[in-house]
Order: sequence, then structure tokens, then C-alpha cells
Amino acid sequence: MTLVHRKLRTLASFAALLASGAPRIPAQSAPAPSSGKTAAEVYKNIQVLKEIPANQLIPTMQFITASLGVQCDFCHVEGAFDKDDKQSKQTARKMMQMMFAINKDNFDGHRQVTCYSCHRGAHKPVAIPIISEAAPPPSIPAEHEAASSAALPAADAILSKYLQAAGGAEAISHISTRVQTGTLNVGPQQFPVKIISKMPRQQVMIVQFPRGESRTVSNGHTGWLSMPGRPTLTMSASEADAAAMDADLHLPAVLSGLFEKLTVKPGEKIDGRDVYMVEGTRSGLPPVQLYFDENSGMLLREVRYVETPLGLNPTQIDYSDYRAADGVKIPFRWTIARPNARFTIQIDQVEQNHPVQSEQFQEPAPSVSPSGRH
Repeated sequence: MTLVHRKLRTLASFAALLASGAPRIPAQSAPAPSSGKTAAEVYKNIQVLKEIPANQLIPTMQFITASLGVQCDFCHVEGAFDKDDKQSKQTARKMMQMMFAINKDNFDGHRQVTCYSCHRGAHKPVAIPIISEAAPPPSIPAEHEAASSAALPAADAILSKYLQAAGGAEAISHISTRVQTGTLNVGPQQFPVKIISKMPRQQVMIVQFPRGESRTVSNGHTGWLSMPGRPTLTMSASEADAAAMDADLHLPAVLSGLFEKLTVKPGEKIDGRDVYMVEGTRSGLPPVQLYFDENSGMLLREVRYVETPLGLNPTQIDYSDYRAADGVKIPFRWTIARPNARFTIQIDQVEQNHPVQSEQFQEPAPSVSPSGRH
């Protein structure tokens, strides 16, 4: 897998692209095009993960690479993923079966132990405790933690301040479309990017790579990714969920109603600024953690997760360079980070409320190729 293809997969995993967040329409209610097929029906030589949905296989492989700090070719033969030529692939199958057995026998089937529990980013688990160069952080008595949490503002107050800082509900409600152009930066490389958004919760991000055009699309219910020379890949439920949030042009105005429960927790400093962390939870979906600047009220960071059969894949998105556009403040820079990849989107130009054709958000016919992974 080339560097460019790895970055392309990063775009899809964070589900929808555009470096922004999670849906207003539960993704489970709108299955992806290939949701009816299992991994064994779509891919070749699947021996352990046979019954998982086909669109969860790629995120599952991403969880393995992040947990072990490796790339696809650690287990697979490049260009022939269904082959069993590498011993590490046989070992991976045994390790997955062991993990499933541990959780079944010790945690009533709940996923408490994952690949990362032992590997911690290394292909060989560390068996001996490490002596740290830094002193361990001081422990905080439980009563002090409780007092600190009690002093925090309510979630509604934090989200209300964010809404006003972003321009207010009336100004935001007037935005129906947004077209943003700029660059996607992967290390020293830069690629032209165009992001087209339309209410309700529709978005396409187009990246021009040397080998062709990549598109990451969300229609508010499902999402998919097309890459040069590769078949279209559909998003899993939690990927599509995050993509719908990314596409929501009215997000500051509707954020408080997206979650069943909102919990405020102390947040670490971000770029020297004090923040509040608001964690949103919904049944059947991973949590979303939102970090707001205590002073300005603006959203500085979002941490979300993609569900896989082996564990949660985290994505962190940092928002900066806020500017006003038609009375609404939006970030012109996003930094998207995952365990094994990081890239930045810098916006140069924004146009709003111009006509946008809906055809580009139409769902394509399923076309996942049976390339065979595990």
C-alpha cells in the first residue's frame, strides 16, 4: 500500500471527510449499500472475521495496523491479499481468536481486551514494565476530582456560548450551501482539495492526486470513498455517522440535540488555551468528545471513534484559523490525526449559498472488489 493510498484510507476512516464530526441521523437506520453482505461474501479467504459486515473489514484492518504499528504488508502479500504466504498472517488469526476467547470467558463477551491492550503500537508486546524518564503524575484524591467537576459549567451553557461565538442561530440558519477550496497537506506534499456541502448534511470532498481524483461523499445517511484505480468503498455505520456530522452546515445550532447525554469534564490545554471537554453519547454508537475554548467558546478539537469488531479507531480533529464568512465563523484549517497518519486541510476560499447540484451526492452502485484481507 503506497503512502498516498494510506492517506486516502485515512480520509475515509474519519468518515466523510472534511474534518468535522458525527451525525444527526443515526447511521444504523440507513444501512450502507453493502450492509447485507458479510466479509466472507465479499472478500477472499476470510477465516476468522467471516460474519462481520463487509464494510467493517477495512476499518478492522486499520485497527490492527494502528495497534501493532505496522502496515498492510506486515501480514499480507502486496497485490495478493488473499494469499497465506506470511507467518504473521497466521499469527494474526490466532491472536484474534485468543482475544475473542478472553473476552468471552472473562468479560461476558464484552470487548474489554483488544489488540492494543498488549501491543501498544509495537508488533511485539512489551512484557516488562518500562522505567519512565519523567516522574509519574501526582494522584488526585477522589474528593478533589469531584469538587473540580462540580465547578464546571453545564453542557448547555458551553454549547450556547459556542453557538453565539460561531455567529448565532439566525446567521447559521441562512447558510444552505458551502463550497471550499484549498490544499490537503500530507507531510511535504500538497494536493488541491475542494469541499462541497449542502443541507441537509450532504458533502463531497474532492482531492486531486497525481494518479487521479479521490472523492469522499456523504448523503447524510450513508457514505462512500472512491480512489484512483480502486473500487468504491462504502463506509461502516460509525464512519457514516461521523460523515453526516461533518456535512452539517448548521452544526453549532443543532449540536445540543444530537446526543442522548452530554457530560462536561475538565480538558487539558490545547495550544496553551484552557478548554472544557463535553462528551456526547448515544446508544449503539461510540462517544464523541468536543473541546471548547474557555474564553472564546469556539470548538478547538473533536475526538471520535469508528467501531470495529476488534476495537475503536480514534480520530482527532483540531480546528483553527477561524474566519467570518457571511456572518458565520468557520475554521479555515483542520488537522486530522489518527494513530498512524496525520494531514492538514487549509482552506483558501469559501463561497456560500450558491447553487449546488444534488446529483454528486447520489449513492453509487455497490462495487467492493474481493481483494481478500484476512
